[in-house]
Amino acid sequence: QVQLVESGGGLVQAGGSLRLSCAASPSIFRVNAIGWFRQAPGKQRELVAAIDVGGSIKYADSVKGRFTISRDNAKNTVNLQMNSLKPEDTAAYYCNRGDLYSETYYPSNYWGQGTQVTVSS
Repeated sequence: QVQLVESGGGLVQAGGSLRLSCAASPSIFRVNAIGWFRQAPGKQRELVAAIDVGGSIKYADSVKGRFTISRDNAKNTVNLQMNSLKPEDTAAYYCNRGDLYSETYYPSNYWGQGTQVTVSS
């Protein structure tokens, strides 16, 4: 069964930090890249960061230097450490299984349920 489960969202003040986790079923974690996306009200869903099985990483320009994506192979988990959060980071965050080739992430139709991140000013 394909499964992606996000956790770690919450309310934080601007400048604060949060750590999101995406727990993936082993069949996904061993094969696919995992991407973190976010969607704010009235806006399109956008890629935040992605990491593949080999450790190649892609970040959106808006989060470079603030967010760090990593894989925990022992826990089949992809983590997103978010520092120096800004109000514009407020969104629902989703993880996705996909592929990362030549710095381009190709999402699938498999999404987690999402976790809300709210950054107050």
